[in-house]
Amino acid sequence: MTEPPVVSVLMPMRNAERYVAEAVRSILGQTWGNFELLVLDDGSTDGSLQVIRSHAAADARVRLLTRERRGLVATLNEGLALARGEFIARMDADDISEAGRFDAQVRFLRNEPRCVAVGCWVLLVDPEGDPLHEVRGPLEHAQIDAEHLAGRSGAITHAASMFRTAALRAVGGYRHQFDTAEDLDLYLRLAEVGMLANLPMVLYRYRQHLGSVGHARHIEQRRTIARAVAEAARRRGLATAPPLVDDVRPLSGLEHQRKWAWWALGGGNAKTARKHARRVLMQAPWSKESWRVMLCALRGW
Repeated sequence: MTEPPVVSVLMPMRNAERYVAEAVRSILGQTWGNFELLVLDDGSTDGSLQVIRSHAAADARVRLLTRERRGLVATLNEGLALARGEFIARMDADDISEAGRFDAQVRFLRNEPRCVAVGCWVLLVDPEGDPLHEVRGPLEHAQIDAEHLAGRSGAITHAASMFRTAALRAVGGYRHQFDTAEDLDLYLRLAEVGMLANLPMVLYRYRQHLGSVGHARHIEQRRTIARAVAEAARRRGLATAPPLVDDVRPLSGLEHQRKWAWWALGGGNAKTARKHARRVLMQAPWSKESWRVMLCALRGW
């Protein structure tokens, strides 16, 4: 009988034809090769399935599950039920894992038996894959959990995380009632049965889009975060006040481009900054802010 894989990779997918081949190649190129890649198709209508079937035919570690659309939480829980590995690694269909990611995360979890989930630092990239800036999350459990209890969900990048499968199942997996903040809710519950950590190295390239949950469903997401934090405080007997649900509108496409230009400048990626500054200037040539970001991008500061 074939030995089970050490790592089960859960990669939900919906209409990711533009990026998914690169995402899959980054998994197949891992220095830790004992894994299965579960591609969980959530009702794609583009050419994504053909891309995955081609990879599955060439590499038996790739397994495809496809059916009608049911949403991210249902998709992840289906993958969790199918997973055979000791550890579960998350992966998004439009991102890129560095070659040493699994090796580093498996070794860390085996050396730290109290840890139930480990993330890493990430490099934010724009839709074309050009670098914006690094996100260096806190390394230790106490600070990570404090960030989550304050309603800040970026302390660990969900898609860059590796979990103990047994712990993920023990806390009940992902919960439908916290859709749009299912990752924060999960980390809050995991922190009650074990430790959380980040590795101090960039092992993941996290692609930014205008259509992310935070952009398209901002208010709903903030309310869900508040509910998740309030429930965690009740479970733990804490008096922590839930985070306020702000009514700040999501950024427009122009504002996202401007933000990316500033991020890239701050991250030392002048070429990316100039690209987005040009796009901002083309969309709003009358704006002083457009000219300011363009001038700074041209100067490299």
